[in-house]
Order: sequence, then structure tokens, then C-alpha cells
Amino acid sequence: MNELLKKSATEQSKALKNKEISAVELTNAAFERISELDDKLGAFNSLTKETALKTAKEVDSKIAKGEDLPLLAGIPLALKDNMNLIGSKTTASSKILENFVSPFNATITEKLLNNLVPIVGKANLDEFAMGSSNENSAFRKVHNPWDLNKVPGGSSGGSAASVASCEVTLSLGSDTGGSIRLPASFCGIVGMKPTYGRVSRYGLIAFASSLDQIGPFARTVEDAANLLEVIAGHDPKDSTSLNLPVEHYSANLDNDITGLKVGVIKELMSEGLAPDVQKAMETAIDCYKKLGAEIVEISLPNLKHSIGIYYILATAECSSNLARFDGVRYGYRTPDAKNLMEMYTKTRAEGFGPEVKRRIMLGTYALSSGYYDAYYKKAQQMRALVTQDFIEAFKKADVLISPTCPNTAFELGAKSNDPLAMYLTDIATISANLAGIPGLSVPAGFDKDGMPIGLQILAPQLQESKLFNAAHKFERANDFYTKLADI
Repeated sequence: MNELLKKSATEQSKALKNKEISAVELTNAAFERISELDDKLGAFNSLTKETALKTAKEVDSKIAKGEDLPLLAGIPLALKDNMNLIGSKTTASSKILENFVSPFNATITEKLLNNLVPIVGKANLDEFAMGSSNENSAFRKVHNPWDLNKVPGGSSGGSAASVASCEVTLSLGSDTGGSIRLPASFCGIVGMKPTYGRVSRYGLIAFASSLDQIGPFARTVEDAANLLEVIAGHDPKDSTSLNLPVEHYSANLDNDITGLKVGVIKELMSEGLAPDVQKAMETAIDCYKKLGAEIVEISLPNLKHSIGIYYILATAECSSNLARFDGVRYGYRTPDAKNLMEMYTKTRAEGFGPEVKRRIMLGTYALSSGYYDAYYKKAQQMRALVTQDFIEAFKKADVLISPTCPNTAFELGAKSNDPLAMYLTDIATISANLAGIPGLSVPAGFDKDGMPIGLQILAPQLQESKLFNAAHKFERANDFYTKLADI
């Protein structure tokens, strides 16, 4: 492997500015790595070589002229395949959008292109971002770079696997209930979900609009902070986008955390944790003590309801959002319908996979006459209580920590026939989406089989700088982030 591909984005940026390598060479090295690995990894649905090399040439031209480069210029990046890039296929890993070509750019795509970040391809995902293992793609499963027989986590499994295997240096995922943090944990990298509204959702294929948020994957906290700075900001095309200035997130990474109150979430440290995950959490707590932080125990009494709340609200929103995929305007259309109603039903029956159908039916039921108050309205009321728990918790602690997942990556197929067991994988991550707060997973060790373990850190709304600071200090006090999957 080209040694430069193993480096962080910060190190690659330095090499570009010092003319040790050109952006075109770095981008081509990424494509070579993808062609070597991706048959067995399955991280990409499609490649966008022309777009990436055009951007890389622009970077080299700026360097030749001695011009200043924007943040992360020339650094190869993968885009989750539910984000629009003009002229490329945007499939959401679904048969229903198998041949859909984007007629426009997502706002985050525009920001990346304006910052001269080469977008090398579209990363595989669970169909319509629905899943925790990346086994629900209509095209192929994604494999974990640390062990090809195991899942990479979902739904942003392709985005995480591509960074963990050094196919790319950075990637973007979307997080509706843990879809960035869980794959980051399983693949041993950094994954971050920003505050709801911090990053525009315009051009992201919607799953659950009140929960979805786009965020960065990287191999270091600093790279994730810089990528968030590139994609964050107000967007008039997204009514939920926050009209607030974007911070320089990497400026505070090295701030002293002496006296920082780190809250340990009691409900996520009890039964159900794998022994190696438990041990890694105890080591993380000790590490924060050594860094001068104050450890406090925090209770989130309504956390136990979060999976139930999530699977009513998220499925209700998905049922509504996915109604647009009907074979009329774009996407797949059944070839043999005799009338309009048959075209609708056959198109959706043939175009959607089993997990997407399951969630559409759950959501339609929760929204149906006679059940709306019992399910949807009740879930919204409970969501307010979960949010209130966090407000109370942040009066006692600056950040909260927990395992990102109670276990490490499991074997492909191990939970495919048990949807509930699969849903419980997200027990630690879902509540942050319900409350709209930022969360991050950072490498925190390995289990007895050498599979990565993630530490989840949560902060109050819009406290991304504090989150990155707490994560960076932990990262640099350990060497877990320096270890790469041997693939």
C-alpha cells in the first residue's frame, strides 16, 4: 500500500503543500487501493474518478501557483450513497434507485467541491440507511476490514470500512440512530454526529427527517473536526438548518481538560455489556482521571425507552418520506403493470428490500387512524422526556461517556433473522438523535479477538468544540488510533 494513504489528512495536507506528492498522485493511489481491495470489502457502490481527478488537478494548479489551499484540499473522500453528487448514481443502495443519476448537488457536496476535496466515489450502505450491519444493501454486503467475516456496522458501513481500510482518508455518513457512531466503533475509527441542524440535509435522501444528520468519518479526531468545519453552516435550502457561525473546531483540541466533569451513563454500564467492552470502559474512565477530569455518575432514567420511541418515530417518518418512490417520476418502475394501482404496488414490492418494507409497514401502522395517539403522539411525548434527561445531566457534567455499542462487531448473518436483536445494537446511540445533541465514537481498545471497541462521548447542543477536545485528549493519551486494519 502507498504509505501516504495510511497518514492522516493533516499529514497528507503537509505532504501536498511541501510538494512531496501531488493531489493527482494521491487520488490515483486511492483508486489503486480501491481496485485492490474492494472486491472483498464491498465498500463502494460506484466510483467518480473523473470528478475526483478534475478536483485534484485544480489543487495541483493552485499549489504550482503558490496559492493558499482551502481546508482539506486534495484529500480523497468517499460520499455515502444517499447524498447527491451531480452526474453520479445516487442509489441509497436500493433497487428502486439503482439507475438514478443525480441532477443536482447536495449542499455538503457543494461545500466539499468548493474546498477542492476530491470525491472518489459513493459508499455502500444499508438500503435507505435502514440497518445496523450493512447487510441490507440491495447490491452487496460490506465486510469489516478487521475481519472480513464480520459486519462493519450500519447504516454507513461502506463509509466507515473505506476509511478503516485506507481506501480513502475521509468519508461522510448520515446518522439517524447511530449510523455513523456504530460503524466507527466496529471499524476502529472516529465517527461523529453533529448537533441536529448544524449540517444541511439538502440533497440527503431522507429516512427520518427529524433525526437524520450528516457527519464525518476519519482516522483521527483532528481530521473529523476539520471535515465538520468544511461541511457545517447555515443553508437556506434546509428549513431545519441553524443560522449560526461555524467554529474553527480544531482550534481547541489541545485545551487542558483538568476539572472537566465527565459523566458516566449508569444505564449503559450495567448488564448486557461484553466483558472486553466493560474492561475498555473502566480503562477509559481511569484515563480521564489521569488527564485531570472529574468523573461523575449520571442517570438517564428514560433511556430504556429510547429504542421503542425511535422505532415509532423513525418508521413513521420513513413511511411518509418513502411514499415518493412510487415509479411515477423517477427510479425503478415495474415493467408489467396493467393499471396505475398495480404499478404502485408492484413497483414498491419489487423495488424495496425486506427491512425497508418492514419499517414502512410499522410506520404506516403507527400513523394510522385510531393508533396515532396511542403510538406516534405518545412517542413524541416520551422523546421530550429523553431530551429533558440530557438537559438535567448536562447540569452535572460537561460531557457524557458510554460504550458506543455493548458489543464488538458480530459475524455476518448472526442477527439477520432477529430484527429485535439487531435493533438493540443501537441502544447506546439512539438517544442522542432523539435529543438532537452531538455525539462521537473514538477508538478505545480491542477485544480478545482483536476487534475494535468504541468509546461514545456526548455533549450539549452546539458544544462540538468541547466534544472534540474531550475526544482528542483521550485519543492522544492512548495509541489505539495508530493501529490499522491489516487487510
